[in-house]
Amino acid sequence: MNQEHAQQLKAAIEAVKSREIGNIYFVACGGSMATLTPAQYILDREIDIPSTVYSSNEFILRSPKALNDKSVVISCSHSGNTPETVKATEFARTKGALTISLSHLVDSPLWNAAEYRLHYDWGTEARAEENNYGILYRLIFGILNTLYPNEKYAQAVASVETSLHDVFERNKANTLEAAKAFGSEYKRESIIYTMASGINYSLAYSFAICLLQEMQWIHSSAIHAGEYFHGPFEVTDYDVPFIIIKGIGETRLMDDRAHDFCKKFSDKIVLVDAETFDMEGISAEVRNYFANLVAGVVLRQYAQYLSEFRGHPLSVRRYMWKMDY
Repeated sequence: MNQEHAQQLKAAIEAVKSREIGNIYFVACGGSMATLTPAQYILDREIDIPSTVYSSNEFILRSPKALNDKSVVISCSHSGNTPETVKATEFARTKGALTISLSHLVDSPLWNAAEYRLHYDWGTEARAEENNYGILYRLIFGILNTLYPNEKYAQAVASVETSLHDVFERNKANTLEAAKAFGSEYKRESIIYTMASGINYSLAYSFAICLLQEMQWIHSSAIHAGEYFHGPFEVTDYDVPFIIIKGIGETRLMDDRAHDFCKKFSDKIVLVDAETFDMEGISAEVRNYFANLVAGVVLRQYAQYLSEFRGHPLSVRRYMWKMDY
């Protein structure tokens, strides 16, 4: 285990413990906002301290009345250079909030804007317990176990630290052929919808806006499974592709209902079902909170092979990082 990461986490968790906490805000943009959203879902299910997710600029412009010295603001930017997130973190500090930021880049603007800084590893060689979700889950379950000691929270931290990497690798291996088949079959699609609910909805959102729209220039929209029947199901047809992510937690009923209807009319459904994942090593009590992380690894592999069959690397951009915007 990276001891520097462990010390950073300990300092942030102790800082939260030392204060009276009235609310928690998660603040970021794009994929980083989607990264933080599962943590808010976990807190919403586990404790009665209110928490909310904001896009960074809206956090500043909306200026929540409840933001004060009893607030914890957790922000994230992969590069640490996202201007809106840096400003949002600085804004939170002017209100007296305790600020914790996650970034891959040490000494970045975001790193310097926050009181407590958490570095995470990235890349093909990074271990799961040290990457963005690994650090985030160690933070959130560490905070929960410190404020409300519970064996479940301790088991969740242990699951991240001892098992998550192997779980990721096994499930990538188990879905490798399916990922290749997806890339081959869907390489010429101009639109692909993604659908999920609960803790998985942020994954559908990030896959739609980051992997498909940003990285592949494929039209997409994230559809909440519970909202599918309130408008979006009208676009369902035999030749309209859907990626449906089904969880194993409390909102699976919505996923099942949406899937049951969709498969009656669409011949192009890609199902990513958490019930099929190998979750050995993850505590049974918290598997519903970890299945979305596994689904994210699986879908990233799907995107990788889609990009290969399309001849369009995931790193190619038209506008991002190439001009002022």
